[in-house]
Amino acid sequence: MREIAIINGPNLNLLGVREPEVYGTETLQDINDSMLDLSKQLGLSLRFKQANAEHELVDFIHQCFHDQISGIIINPAAFTHTSVAIRDALLGTQIPFIEVHLSNVHAREDFRSKSWLSDVAIGTITGLGSKGYEMALRYWASEN
Repeated sequence: MREIAIINGPNLNLLGVREPEVYGTETLQDINDSMLDLSKQLGLSLRFKQANAEHELVDFIHQCFHDQISGIIINPAAFTHTSVAIRDALLGTQIPFIEVHLSNVHAREDFRSKSWLSDVAIGTITGLGSKGYEMALRYWASEN
């Protein structure tokens, strides 16, 4: 069974509480539970990681490489705009990934429209809330 990693960056552990008008009322656990249900239907296995520390996400990406994870769905959150380290980890391991954002980063502050990951991602999904994660997972299920 193919295994996909779902990586969430800083402050996403506060989903449901943090700025619900921007990020919605679902918690990260709600999203993970929905993803687990969908993964069973799609015949995929999932591995989850959320961290507020950049090095923890880099280490997790390295572990995904060693464990031969098939693909990554990543919401790098604020690290989208700042982390060369996460970019380098993804490029160095050559694990294909999809970048997901709950909010439409292009409709927010100017600094949020620059991503250090988008140009090396298979694709990006932004502004569709938790449906973006589901769309990304369906993509992985459709790939052989």
